[in-house]
Amino acid sequence: MTTVATSPVLCAHPRASLDEQDRKQASVDRSGYVPPTFADGVIFAQDIDDVVLAMQLAHKHGATIVPRGAGTGLAAGASAEAGQIVLDLSRMDKILEIDPVEATAVVQPGVLNAAVNQAAGEHGLFYAPDPASTAICSIGGNIATNAGGMWCAKYGVTRESVLSLLVVLPDGQLLRTGRRTIKGVAGYDMNALMIGSEGTLGIVVEALLRLRPKPKHTSTLVAYFPDEDTAAKAASAVIAERLTPSVLELMCGKTLKAIDAALGTDHGSRGGALLLAQTDGYGAQLEMQALQDAIAPLAGHIEIARDQEQAEALIEARRQAIPSMELLGTASICDIGVPRNRLAEAFAGLQRIEDERGVSIFTIAHAADGNLHPIIVVPEGQSITSGAPKAALGDMFHLAKSLGGTLTGEHGIGLLKQDWLAQELGETSLALQRRVRAVFDPQGILNPGKAI
Repeated sequence: MTTVATSPVLCAHPRASLDEQDRKQASVDRSGYVPPTFADGVIFAQDIDDVVLAMQLAHKHGATIVPRGAGTGLAAGASAEAGQIVLDLSRMDKILEIDPVEATAVVQPGVLNAAVNQAAGEHGLFYAPDPASTAICSIGGNIATNAGGMWCAKYGVTRESVLSLLVVLPDGQLLRTGRRTIKGVAGYDMNALMIGSEGTLGIVVEALLRLRPKPKHTSTLVAYFPDEDTAAKAASAVIAERLTPSVLELMCGKTLKAIDAALGTDHGSRGGALLLAQTDGYGAQLEMQALQDAIAPLAGHIEIARDQEQAEALIEARRQAIPSMELLGTASICDIGVPRNRLAEAFAGLQRIEDERGVSIFTIAHAADGNLHPIIVVPEGQSITSGAPKAALGDMFHLAKSLGGTLTGEHGIGLLKQDWLAQELGETSLALQRRVRAVFDPQGILNPGKAI
């Protein structure tokens, strides 16, 4: 294992930093996991050549590299420790090209999700994958975890909006995946393989994104319910009516109180759970009326946003859910998925876990696709990776599995969820995936110990 003082990679790379603060900051993400030690150093890449050089040096010397974007990951996928070097891509943050006719954008990995949407909006376009952390998360990180967000039920997750990638492989070679056209089936789908691989197969240095026309009309609704069970049943009723809202978000009562405390709103006084819905397109109002009819028998109060300002305030309240919880302590953000008609059972199961483990669980959900984010909040300084919090995370996975669901919908496995991965994939699939990883990275130098 190399040390900070003798690492030939850090000594040879012109963008390397051994600064203690740089090392500490680059070794943690937003998951709440704190590694026992910090990375040996950080390489702040500014262009493709910096990344190529870093991987060529790492390949030559057998050094381990942890790729990092904005550091907003929630599964410790970008955490690093002694003996590892962080390759920080956040300074590669340019939008290289927008083609308004083809509706595409070419971007570097460090550009923020919100910046892409701002630039696309000038041409009447938008980038559909929309994590709640859009203002602070980077496209490279979104690609690494196949991020989704509020709009993904209608428009798909990151994989459906990335046409092509330029990737630096672990030995420094450049690989172009995908194509510039919407359709294409030549060869294996290397593009899809890279998306969601959590930085274990290669490092994305450029992405061709698919943009979409900005909807001409939208309609936004907020509905309050006596409890999460009723709100979940209302969300399932929307799906049963074969409606496809662009947004269908559910927030539990504890989450509403946290948001109210942080933002000065009063959602918690109106009900024990909230359902936020948005429809878009030329038939937005008609679809919203059908959605309202579907949930009306269950809702205590329904309100249609009177204008764009109110609609944006409702969306912003949802975006601020996790930051509001983080004001209360350290948050461990789980990411399970269940069939959409079993949302109510999932909420009931989470309540049982909270009671049995004695932990505080706040839950938000992308209700239109069955992706729940149960969030355990513990006092500052208390571990989230041991004791009752870890046991509760395991319970959440087993709950999802019992309902026909999955361990992760969009945050990835990273470091925190590996204990339960084999139970979902099965040994045959897991062994095959590890063999695929070894083809790309036979030395095992890229993001070791993460994902699979």
